[in-house]
Amino acid sequence: MRRVQLLDCTLRDGGYCNDCHFGFENEKKIVNGLVESNIDVIECGFFKESIEYDSDYTRFNSLEQVGRIIPQNRGGKLFVVLADYGKFDPKKLPDYNGASVDGIRVAFHKKDMSGGLEACQKLADANGAGLAAPQVGVLRRVCLVLDEESEEFLELISRVNEIEPYAFYIVDSFGMMKRKDLTRLFYIVEHNLKPCIWIGFHSHNNLQLAYSNAQSLVDMQTNRKLIVDSSVYGMGRGAGNLNTELFVQYLNENADGKYKLKPLLEIIDDIINDFYQKNYWGYSLANYLSASHNAHPNYAGYLDDRKTLTVGDMNEIFEMMDEQKKYIFDRTYIEELYLRYMATGNVQEEHKDELKKQLNGKTVLLVAPGKSSFDEQEKIVDFSSKENVVTISVNFCYPEIDVNYIFLSNLRRFRELEPEKRCKCIVTSNIPADNIYLQLNYRDLLSNVQEVRDNAGLMAVKFLSMYGAKEIYLAGFDGYAHDANENYGDSRLAFVTRNAVLDAMNEGMTKVLRTYCNEIPIRFLTRPRNIVIL
Repeated sequence: MRRVQLLDCTLRDGGYCNDCHFGFENEKKIVNGLVESNIDVIECGFFKESIEYDSDYTRFNSLEQVGRIIPQNRGGKLFVVLADYGKFDPKKLPDYNGASVDGIRVAFHKKDMSGGLEACQKLADANGAGLAAPQVGVLRRVCLVLDEESEEFLELISRVNEIEPYAFYIVDSFGMMKRKDLTRLFYIVEHNLKPCIWIGFHSHNNLQLAYSNAQSLVDMQTNRKLIVDSSVYGMGRGAGNLNTELFVQYLNENADGKYKLKPLLEIIDDIINDFYQKNYWGYSLANYLSASHNAHPNYAGYLDDRKTLTVGDMNEIFEMMDEQKKYIFDRTYIEELYLRYMATGNVQEEHKDELKKQLNGKTVLLVAPGKSSFDEQEKIVDFSSKENVVTISVNFCYPEIDVNYIFLSNLRRFRELEPEKRCKCIVTSNIPADNIYLQLNYRDLLSNVQEVRDNAGLMAVKFLSMYGAKEIYLAGFDGYAHDANENYGDSRLAFVTRNAVLDAMNEGMTKVLRTYCNEIPIRFLTRPRNIVIL
């Protein structure tokens, strides 16, 4: 048996990118390709008793279900699933029969150490699924353990020694570990963990260090048996994982590896690349910031999905976070923090009464930057020339007509605007600005649908309703296609985000507009591409 084994977690960690929706046939193809590549351990997905099973998803509520994607000819490979502590009952597991997984990897946070270890002990006592790998799930806390609470960390290792699982894992879930951190942690584990227990390493690539850290681990002067986690094409949460296809080459050249590269490349070409195009993963400044602040990567995802923040803005929000809140993702907390940050700034209402008189009883043409505003520009030009029509563009200055006002809630878009046009700008209070026409309270314009709570177009509609407009005609309010190139008439405005986020935004826009129709008549002048016509 080789000193270094490779565990591929594509079907599990990669599931964060596509909601575990690989498709049953793709699941089998990926497993077969990994077997053909000679990968030592294959992680098939998540094990959670409370979920509803669907064969197209790599989430399982029984071990029998996992067996459906494992080939009859296992090629001497081990097959595992990952289960979070508290999401399964070890007593309910069937005896090991070789038809399904060979083991269960158990993940738990520091606060759940006692219960997590007890679950691992029950697995070991059951003599069933024999690969129980307790994972240290919050790396920042591990670093603190090393610096301040070494006795507690040694106690953890001591209790793991009593269980004697197959492996004990060092997990860099936040992707913030540097080589010195890994080296320090590894040697503490190595010198205190029983020699019969493998040491595993699971990394994320927020700082682009997954590959180099894995190399450093393999190159350490040790006789300890090691397991290194990776995923095909790095598919995984946030910045992704160590790339399987990269690391097999390194192991072949430096650690007596016998892995085949071609089947991995075929998996990428036939399956994974399609997922990447739809729901990309990899290095980003948002993921870098979460790692540098030792924060859960889902916080980076939340802030990045807003598409309203500069990198500097994101950094300031991370700096606002309470230390104890960083380690476990709390959506309610980050949303409130985001809204608090966005609501800072001034309200300037010098021209409030003047604008209300200008809008009172008027038809407003609200032009968003969607592609239809350029494809149907003649319709917009004709409508804007009608009597008693006030024209307002949203987060950009529509070039085909001389708009009366420009509504902006996005700092990036405001900065891109020519200075001479700022005198007609109506901005929200999150934008620090001088020489603008009006500045409105950001919070006053929020909707009650989380996915589009501060969507600029919806904020503009709410503002117009509050300021007495008679009716609103929408142009360029297209919603969001999965292909970023189809969303904007000006390609410079395009952004890329996950398909699931885009779908949720489309649903949210439809829902909010239907609600606002009860307050003010709303009609589409141009045909929206991705939201339902009212």
